[in-house]
Amino acid sequence: MIIDTHAHLDFPEFAGDLDAVVAHATEMGVTRIFTVGTSVESSRRAVALAERYPNLRAIVGIHPNAAAETLETEPDAIETLRELARHPRVVAIGETGLDYFRLPGANIVRQGIEAFSSEEMADVEAAVKDGAIKSAQSILFQQQLDLAVELGLNVVIHQRGDCWADTLSLLRPYEGKLRAVFHCFTGTLEQARELFALGHLVSFTGIVTFKNAPTVQETAAGVPDGSFMLETDCPYLSPTPFRGKRCEPAFTRFTAEKIAALRDQPLETIAQNTTATAAEFFRFDR
Repeated sequence: MIIDTHAHLDFPEFAGDLDAVVAHATEMGVTRIFTVGTSVESSRRAVALAERYPNLRAIVGIHPNAAAETLETEPDAIETLRELARHPRVVAIGETGLDYFRLPGANIVRQGIEAFSSEEMADVEAAVKDGAIKSAQSILFQQQLDLAVELGLNVVIHQRGDCWADTLSLLRPYEGKLRAVFHCFTGTLEQARELFALGHLVSFTGIVTFKNAPTVQETAAGVPDGSFMLETDCPYLSPTPFRGKRCEPAFTRFTAEKIAALRDQPLETIAQNTTATAAEFFRFDR
């Protein structure tokens, strides 16, 4: 049995053939799928799908890229998540975290200047907007961590862009209160070990099959058994040989096969170990 621990089956890419997608996953040995919310409404849909399909479980949360809009338009978002998270088929809070990759000023080099051109003013405005977005992400990240502690659930973390230090700084006060999995992990083996020392896990996507991904391949080869899980992040990140096509849960098998080759282990060992790790972390049979 292989588990896809991170899919987005409520996304429109699956609206026309979800029954077939779930059936195909089972045919490929992917017998359990966790569908992950990215907003309040997406989380509602995830729970509904978990009710509909026996082999699905839901993870509910607000993605950092939705944080600013959520705080502005949905003041009761955390209360809604609390209600959703109490559903018996919900196994974690997430995905939550920080994402600095697409901040308005992410690629701007700022300098001290006394007189501003229109372009320079735009840079300043971007910097101000960056700060507001970072603040919103931090607020909702901490609120969701608090909610996870309250409900006794673990957390699925999204961390992208230059936010590694900030993410760990916000997470450290929760050490011993909850555990996290850093999904779609592409960091170094050293960074992975830093997470393991704090009691957390990592999860690998189809990126590990890419020819231009030596860092994540080195990490996947070097982390210990029991420290990682498998996922697709579908409909994104299709593994080789499906790059450029819609990703789906069945493709978790190809990620598992690549990691088995990198670690010189049988596919069955990878499947058994990652399934056991997911069962313990998500406690989906509780």
